[in-house]
Amino acid sequence: MSCRTICTAVIMSCVCVTLSAGDFRSEDVLFYGRDSLGYAGTLTIPEDGVKRHTAVVIVSGSYPQDRDGTMAGHKIYKEIAEYLSARGVAVLRVDDRGVGASGGDYSLATTYDFSDDVIAAVEYLKGRPDIARRRIGVLGHSEGAASCSIAASRCRDIRFFISVAGLMTDGLSSVIQQNHDIVANTEGLPDSYKKRYDEINGLMFNTAYEYADADSAVLSAELFRVYDEWKVKDDEKIRKKGVEYDHFRFPIYMYAMQATTPWYRFFIRYNPGDYLSDVKIPVLAINGTKDVMVNCRQHLGNVRKYLAHNRHVTTIALPGLNHLMLPCEKGTPDEYAKIKAPVSAEALDAISGWINDLFQD
Repeated sequence: MSCRTICTAVIMSCVCVTLSAGDFRSEDVLFYGRDSLGYAGTLTIPEDGVKRHTAVVIVSGSYPQDRDGTMAGHKIYKEIAEYLSARGVAVLRVDDRGVGASGGDYSLATTYDFSDDVIAAVEYLKGRPDIARRRIGVLGHSEGAASCSIAASRCRDIRFFISVAGLMTDGLSSVIQQNHDIVANTEGLPDSYKKRYDEINGLMFNTAYEYADADSAVLSAELFRVYDEWKVKDDEKIRKKGVEYDHFRFPIYMYAMQATTPWYRFFIRYNPGDYLSDVKIPVLAINGTKDVMVNCRQHLGNVRKYLAHNRHVTTIALPGLNHLMLPCEKGTPDEYAKIKAPVSAEALDAISGWINDLFQD
C-alpha cells in the first residue's frame, strides 16, 4: 500500500551555499502530517541543472534532536546533508517532534510513531516539482534506522534505505549488548563491578520486557521487586569479600520511570524481523567497528539475516569509527566532545557513491 497524501508545504526561506564538489541551495520548509502535526526542516537541493533530483530523508536516532543532529559539538546530519547535496542528492533533515520549530510532544511518541514522521517527510518530497518521486529514500541513524525499517515496510514510495550505525537488532538484545559494551569499555571499573552491572542490567531489561504490556504500577513494582531480591544477594556477596564501604549503585528509580514510558515499552519489544521481512528495496548498512552504542558485528549480521530474501543489500564495516561516524580511540560517548574531526569522509563517500550508483542512467 502506498503512502497517503497527508501533508502540504510552506517554503520559509532560501539561501545558497557552496562546497567544492558543487553548489546547492538550502530551504527552510514546513509541512504537515497526520493530525495536522507540523514538521520544520531544511531541504538542501543541488544546483547542477538537473530538473528532478534523487532525494533522501535523514531520520534521527534516540532522544529529541534538532535537524542538524547537534550532538557533543558536532552537527552530524548537517554534515551528511551538505556533503550529499554537493554531490547531486537532495536531502531533507527535520527537527524531531517538539524540537525547534516542529510541533508535537516527543515524550509521548514511540518508534512506530516516528515512522509516521518519516512517511510524512516522504509525502512532502513527492509533492515537490524538483524531486524525482520514484527516487526518494531514507537514511536512518541509530534508532532512526528502526523507524525507517517500519516506514519502508508500510510505504512503497520509499525506494531505498540507508542505515548508518542503525538499530537492526531486537530491543531487548540491543539494550543488553549496548550496556555490556559500555560497561566493558569503562576505564577504571574493576572486573567484579562490570560483572555486577551486567547481572543487574540483564535482570532489569528482561523484567521490563516481560511486563511491557502490564499496568505502569505493576511494571514498576516488578522492577523494584527484582532489584530488591538481587540487592540482598549482592550485599551478601560483598560482605563475604570483606568490603566495608561499597559504593556500587544502580539507578533503579530513574530506570523504572523510563521503563514505563510508551517509547520504552514499544522499544523493548521491538523486533526488526517483523518489518524487514517486507522490505525488498535496495538497502545499505554502514557501521563503525568501535561503536559501543550499536555493536557493529551484531547489527550488520542481523541486516544480512533479516534481509536474506533481498538481493539488493550492501553492508560495510568501517574500522575505527564510533556511533557518530567519527574517528575515535575508544568509541564511548564520553569521547565524542573531544573529537575535532568531522564525519568520516570514507563513510560519506560510501553513502554518496551507493546512492548515485543506484540511479545511473
